[in-house]
Amino acid sequence: MTTAFLAAQYRLFLLVLVALITLATTIPTRATERPNIIVILADDLGAHDLACYGSKFHRTPQFDALAASGVRFTQAYAACPVCSPTRAAIMTGKWPARLHLTDWLPGRGDLPAQRLSRPAFAQQLPLEEATLAEAFKGAGYATGVIGKWHLGGEGFEPQKQGFDFNVAGDHTGTPLSYFAPFARNGRSMPGLEAAPEGEYLTDRLAAEAEKFIDQHRERPFFLYLPHYAVHTPMRAKEAAVAKFPAATPFRGQQNNPIYAAMLESLDDAVGRVVARLKQHGLSERTIVIFTSDNGGLATVEGPNTPATSNAPLREGKGYLYEGGLRVPLIMSWPGKWRGAATSDVLASSVDLWPTLLQACGIRHDSAVDGVSLLPALEPAGANKLERDTLYWHYPHYANQGGRPGGAIRAGEFKLIEYYEQNRRELFHVAKDVGESRNLAADQPERVRELAARLAAWREQVGAQMPTPNPKYRPHPQAENGTITLPASGADVHGVMLRYEPLPHKATLGFWVRKDDTVSWEFTVSTPGEFEVEVLQGCGPGSGKSEVAIIVGEQSVLFTVEETKGFQDFIPRRIGRLTIPAAGRHTLRVEPRSKPGVAVMDLRRIVLTPVAAP
Repeated sequence: MTTAFLAAQYRLFLLVLVALITLATTIPTRATERPNIIVILADDLGAHDLACYGSKFHRTPQFDALAASGVRFTQAYAACPVCSPTRAAIMTGKWPARLHLTDWLPGRGDLPAQRLSRPAFAQQLPLEEATLAEAFKGAGYATGVIGKWHLGGEGFEPQKQGFDFNVAGDHTGTPLSYFAPFARNGRSMPGLEAAPEGEYLTDRLAAEAEKFIDQHRERPFFLYLPHYAVHTPMRAKEAAVAKFPAATPFRGQQNNPIYAAMLESLDDAVGRVVARLKQHGLSERTIVIFTSDNGGLATVEGPNTPATSNAPLREGKGYLYEGGLRVPLIMSWPGKWRGAATSDVLASSVDLWPTLLQACGIRHDSAVDGVSLLPALEPAGANKLERDTLYWHYPHYANQGGRPGGAIRAGEFKLIEYYEQNRRELFHVAKDVGESRNLAADQPERVRELAARLAAWREQVGAQMPTPNPKYRPHPQAENGTITLPASGADVHGVMLRYEPLPHKATLGFWVRKDDTVSWEFTVSTPGEFEVEVLQGCGPGSGKSEVAIIVGEQSVLFTVEETKGFQDFIPRRIGRLTIPAAGRHTLRVEPRSKPGVAVMDLRRIVLTPVAAP
């Protein structure tokens, strides 16, 4: 043999040896070598609610420490803008659209104001779907869930989905109480019947998690710990609330002391779990994952809400914008994965399944939609994934105001498609994380390409689509004859104009293009002559736009008046229109000129019948 041949063989031997050593150190082969798994899930926690994600108001030292011990993902997404579908995606590694579980359970019934009817989606996680708990149980793990389940009731409870042990999990999405007794109307949260009077729910779940770790420290375990916090109702310990300044009237920032106190308790609970692992010498034998089921609640939904602000992200829970989809994601395995690191790969809820099973060396024949995140976690990883595209399908009307639609994030761009009128919005989210500039008119080819990919994906996963609502009756005339057209019910046309749902706005804003228009459909039962009143705001220097209000062949022209600010609204009666027949009509608002930066902000139009002389 030649010297060159022997050298080549030796190099090959070294490469194989290194590969085998790497495989042996990253993928355990025996059950006794496999790490424990703890998946901690927050409910409605925003992407920027933790201090390690930039919050200046919330105090989260335990979360910050967890991030310092692992990898913090900066572009992590929930599989859906509401809870149950994301939870199903975590459990199965599959897109909610493929599971036909696309809304919170049981979801909201169709209303006459909705143009579309929701599809008949699954009311539980199907038993035939393989879950993370079943995969780990089959590999010899003890399995337990402590907290919110919300994936089905009797017959579909956690014990039927691979969990040996369940505390507090049932079919509901809201706790019966945040303070013990954890009961209401004769029903108690499972396993919490004997809780001490006045105990806080987040503390109780932390204690149950500590107990689970104590009981199973001698064998591999999988603990799913989905907290009810920080979901409504806003309830926190008074002493914790007192640590934060009272909320100011301005709502466009994180300033809710009750929410901050709830988050502080959640932070403490995470710290207790990590401390218990350290106490038993399990820290380096345990993978800890933390994430949220959707973006933060940034709209009014009950007392003491909105809970948070997702700024600079747009909107929040219930919306396909970044504020509704982006979530924190921290993954820690001390001594194995990178520490005090960040990753900007596109990560999704569906990725937890393949990541955890690969990390534990567990093989499973279930086909999943997620990809392993190990390349972004391991010290020698490339920090890149084979996949650079994520998809969403939400064919429902959200309680928070979001409308039926779908979205695709491909590389640096994101397309949102609304199903009511096939409206499409394109954003360069890598540069415009606030989704403030719609590029659809500037890049029509990219819009067509991404829309085609989104449609092909929907076909591939068998996505259920909404259908026309046969009982659709938009903005009906009230008993006193008035017709109210709120900004929240408008259809926007054009590029930049949008409805801004934040409670200090609730307006049609970003009206910076003269060619953008807005319309409402409305239903008349008693025709006649109507006085037209607009509730408009306009910042200094942007007044005097000429605007037409049009119904059929009739129109009323008015000149926008300046106010102290765009959200400083004044009511103005601008003229009269005659609606000659009962039935459905359309009112359009079309600017004729725009001398300033913006046309106006428009909160409402009211048509009031003119009394007969």
